[in-house]
Amino acid sequence: MADGVQKLAALQDIDLMIRDVSEEKDLGFSTEGRVSLDEAREKLAGQIENRDLRLYERLRKRYDRAVVPVIDHRCVGCSNMVPTARRMSGEDRTTRKVVVCENCGRILFFV
Repeated sequence: MADGVQKLAALQDIDLMIRDVSEEKDLGFSTEGRVSLDEAREKLAGQIENRDLRLYERLRKRYDRAVVPVIDHRCVGCSNMVPTARRMSGEDRTTRKVVVCENCGRILFFV
């Protein structure tokens, strides 16, 4: 997995944990650790290229998971096949940009 895509996947994990903590707060449970999660998110977001971060934030508004794996050459988000030219890494070989699904637009990582 490319370094930028790894960071985006980690950011997504932190965002999902923050969402879970917020839901627990709504139910009346303690939300210790929320500040730590927010700090970790800010630190990680600062390490991601602005272009990739903007793409992730835009996709996150639309999908529960903006970064999805490719399993058996299929995007897990929409089940469409990923073109052969993009199957080898999480970045486009020529531009070094993250690869997005041509059907749903989610950011892909290859396992």
